[in-house]
Amino acid sequence: MRRVHFDLDVLRCFVTGVELGSFAKAADRLGRSTSAVSAQLKKLEDQAGTPVLRKSGRGLALTDAGETLLAYARRLLALNDEAADALHGMRQTSEVRLGLPEDFGESLLPQLLGQFARANPDVRLDVTVGRNAALMAAIDTGQLDLALSWDSGMPARHAERLGTVPMCWIGPADTDRAWQVGTALPLVAFEAPCLMRSAAADALDHAGIAWRIAFTSTSLAGIWSAVGAGLGLAVRTPLGLPERVRRLDATETGLPALPALDLRLLCAEADPAPAVRGLQHLLQQALAGWFDATPDGVAAGLTRP
Repeated sequence: MRRVHFDLDVLRCFVTGVELGSFAKAADRLGRSTSAVSAQLKKLEDQAGTPVLRKSGRGLALTDAGETLLAYARRLLALNDEAADALHGMRQTSEVRLGLPEDFGESLLPQLLGQFARANPDVRLDVTVGRNAALMAAIDTGQLDLALSWDSGMPARHAERLGTVPMCWIGPADTDRAWQVGTALPLVAFEAPCLMRSAAADALDHAGIAWRIAFTSTSLAGIWSAVGAGLGLAVRTPLGLPERVRRLDATETGLPALPALDLRLLCAEADPAPAVRGLQHLLQQALAGWFDATPDGVAAGLTRP
């Protein structure tokens, strides 16, 4: 005897119509036209080889075969949905996608990778190190689960403020003469748009200091190399500075004061998967130490909310 392979979409339409007491309501619930639902019911009866519905007044009622099929249909759909939920849960927890600004790549990432791997041996951590705007966009489109982000003033999904980090002038480590007052200040910066490039330009303009772009880069490593080589000054945070550059005292060098930036932790979902929540907690713990009253934190001017 040829086996019948029931169509789960057709069974879902059948069960929904019976449970709602109306196949017109089922069409609305499932986002289909009433003619499409009628076609599916016809297909179901063809597959069953017997009528499953009969006229009852102005409506429809189940035949004996329909009552039998309804019980099986519910079981089939429940098993299908259980399998789908299980696979969805595996997709959620088998990989966690994290985005970080380059400032945190070397200082935070090695410690974080080890802690997360020990706590979640079966979960792969996929890390993207990139520009602030790209990380925010990736959170919005669901390409990342978590991301650290500088507050640009734009609304962000499920954002938690972690603390405030000052922006500062960065110059080469081996010289005190980073810039000669009275000349156009050579600026080393990321390609626009960039929060810190804009902050530098605004501060210099407000102070009436002429400036020029001396070097642009697509990477933070390029910024540090150019500053360390004496090509110009940069505006960054004091986090993760390499040995070849140093933070400059704005008052001593005649440079204008700079504002601070809020650091936020963004999450793509309001109720993330357990592995995502675990990484979120590790990030909160790791960064809390940077904002607590440690000598480095005090010297850098880091503050927690």
